[in-house]
Amino acid sequence: MNAVVTQIETEIETEIETDVVIVGAGPTGLTLAHELALAGVRAVVLERLDERLKQVKGGTIQPRTSEMLELRGLLEPMLKRATPRDETATGHFALLPVALDCTPWDTAHRYPIGLPQWEIEEVLEDRATALGAEVRRGVAVTAVEQDADGVTLTTSDGGRARARYVVACDGGRSTVRKLLKMGFPGRPGTYMSVLTDIRLSSASSLVPATAGHISTLTRQTEDYWTMMVPLGDGKYRFTFGNLKTPETDRDTPVTEEEVAEALRAVYGEETVLAGVDNSSRFTDATRQVERYRADRVLFAGDAAHIHPPLGGQGLNLGVQDAFNLGWKLASVVRGEAADGLLDSYHAERHPVAARVLHHTSAQRALSNPSPSPDVEALREIMSDLLRLPDANRQMAGLMSGLSLAYELPGTHPLTGTRLPDTGLSVADQEIRLSELFGAGHAVLLDLTGAVPAETPLPERVDLVRARTLGTAPTAAALLIRPDGYVSWAADDADTCRMELPSALASLLGGEPGA
Repeated sequence: MNAVVTQIETEIETEIETDVVIVGAGPTGLTLAHELALAGVRAVVLERLDERLKQVKGGTIQPRTSEMLELRGLLEPMLKRATPRDETATGHFALLPVALDCTPWDTAHRYPIGLPQWEIEEVLEDRATALGAEVRRGVAVTAVEQDADGVTLTTSDGGRARARYVVACDGGRSTVRKLLKMGFPGRPGTYMSVLTDIRLSSASSLVPATAGHISTLTRQTEDYWTMMVPLGDGKYRFTFGNLKTPETDRDTPVTEEEVAEALRAVYGEETVLAGVDNSSRFTDATRQVERYRADRVLFAGDAAHIHPPLGGQGLNLGVQDAFNLGWKLASVVRGEAADGLLDSYHAERHPVAARVLHHTSAQRALSNPSPSPDVEALREIMSDLLRLPDANRQMAGLMSGLSLAYELPGTHPLTGTRLPDTGLSVADQEIRLSELFGAGHAVLLDLTGAVPAETPLPERVDLVRARTLGTAPTAAALLIRPDGYVSWAADDADTCRMELPSALASLLGGEPGA
């Protein structure tokens, strides 16, 4: 491990003593805080900023993330805040003019949801703190020390925090990752772009009136490439890059004149800027931490991986990291699982992020605003391919996250997959499968009476006997993890009796995905 390991004297007094310290109060950190608090684990979030930053960052919730948020009842309050969308505002690959159709993936959430990141954070923080999690702002981490029993953090206010485990969710420039000297290999950025939320006092006919497919929202001139997304009430999300001017340092403030100049150049003199609500710069840097675990410190979200923002993947990748890690870390802290279970977090999530880095790199080449004739030809061929149903289904599953399946132990074809949110009849009441996961427990779903009545169950595994309504999973019984993925399945009662005890043990046994 690349961790800094130091023996800490037991007499050291700490200002914070808890089960888990999460560094960073973005969507990843707050999702993890919610998951831990739901499981009764004491969690404290340390955030270096004094208040939530209402700055344009990630704001797209992909269909699989929507499904996972719905498992915990977190999606509905986000939908109430979401940006109104046009029915053509589907997913995309590399800005190509072909809508990605998630219908073949049997989901109730076929479209990405647009919502400012700070509003996502508000919902997550409200729910997490209501369950007992604590968020402390204006507290930066300055040192990390580990011993056999836990981690001690030194903070910018001169205090210390002591926890059994620490999870770094502190972004692409992660302080914790740097303090532990974790390798973060990859490729530096090659261009700089600006992302803003703006208001217009007048708009030309070139400004889009509705938030349709992303390919209808982009424009390019000799000097600029832009994307304009209407948010309603004269507000827009405006992204642009200057194709002629040398790159600006990422930390240089974005000026109103800079934004106004880009608007005039691309959308004409009739398009007049009324104000910039917030702004930020971003690059296409691509990196991934070598290991998601350094002894008692784990990494999630942008602290573990960064990539170009093409396709709206980043926020979703981090939130899904948190769903994967949350139940495992809670099980270890509660003494229900061995510490080795945490190794499966790296084994399962590192390949997922590697695939995202891979396909965003491909998108970067295809969406180059100054493409060569060869790239233009490739764009045309890719567009033709995406119009084929099988190819479209494949890419829709990739970009939405709906096709993700973990390589878990077991031979049943459902093992490692997500299940559609099918209707169930439980005790003569009709519910949706997603309603079984509100407590954050694993679910042993018995659809045929295959599970013996005397089966001993671990704590936080719920046995639910049900019959399906509509589309049914092709299995007699399924063990479904708290993050909604099938851990084990059996087709008949005999197999269930023989395999279920080891399946229940394996759920908490730390066997990593392949």
